[in-house]
Amino acid sequence: MTEKDARKELMRRANELNITVHVGKDGLDQGLFDEINNQLKKNRLIKIKVLSNSEDDAKGTAEAIEEATGAVAVDVRGGVIVLTDKRTWTSLSQKKF
Repeated sequence: MTEKDARKELMRRANELNITVHVGKDGLDQGLFDEINNQLKKNRLIKIKVLSNSEDDAKGTAEAIEEATGAVAVDVRGGVIVLTDKRTWTSLSQKKF
């Protein structure tokens, strides 16, 4: 499976997910990164909403989260980030049919 196919599969799975993390005016801090890590360990795929009163845009926030948590941003659309853990991304990207 290519990275494009893995991205499609994860987006299909994320279609039914609710947003569980909100990034607001307080921005990114260690508590938020810990919460994202905990949710990724539990669910392996989460949605994050970057609110309009946040200092950064969604793409900048996604890059900062990737760097801090080691996760992979599957997709960024508008203010919504779909995030998965590295293990899920690697296993789907390397899967052969």
